Amino acid sequence: MQVQLTVNGKPVTIDAPPHTLLVQAIRENLRLTGTHVGCDTAQCGACTVMLNGRAVKSCNMLLAQAAGCDVTTIEGLASADGTMHPMQAAFKDCHGLQCGFCTPGMVMSSVSLCKSNPGASAGEIRELLEGNLCRCTGYQNIVKAVQQGAAAMKA
Repeated sequence: MQVQLTVNGKPVTIDAPPHTLLVQAIRENLRLTGTHVGCDTAQCGACTVMLNGRAVKSCNMLLAQAAGCDVTTIEGLASADGTMHPMQAAFKDCHGLQCGFCTPGMVMSSVSLCKSNPGASAGEIRELLEGNLCRCTGYQNIVKAVQQGAAAMKA
């Protein structure tokens, strides 16, 4: 089966079996390995990408469901010149990462939540990131990073 979509601003055609998950296509076919596979059950959020501007868990979605859609992975957030997206920079500056495994999904979810709720309180950020798990328990700095990233995205 051939599926056409746009990934990080570039049109792509992926030839894969019908049962291929979006996360598999991103990692295996496109070799964009920043999107992680953590649980395979949409519980941890490590596989979060943006689909038409909305955060989705790509381990819970077939590639065919993304046909004709615009997908942004963590690799697609930075500018073409390598300048980090404000949320990526905030995670770095606020030490919102430890081992880094959850970070791509956290960043993608954070960008999405800041677009829908740019003035989110710390409590709202915690609630909105509830579907993303950090096993290193870096949540305090993650909340700080999201707040800083949200402020930078407004500017």
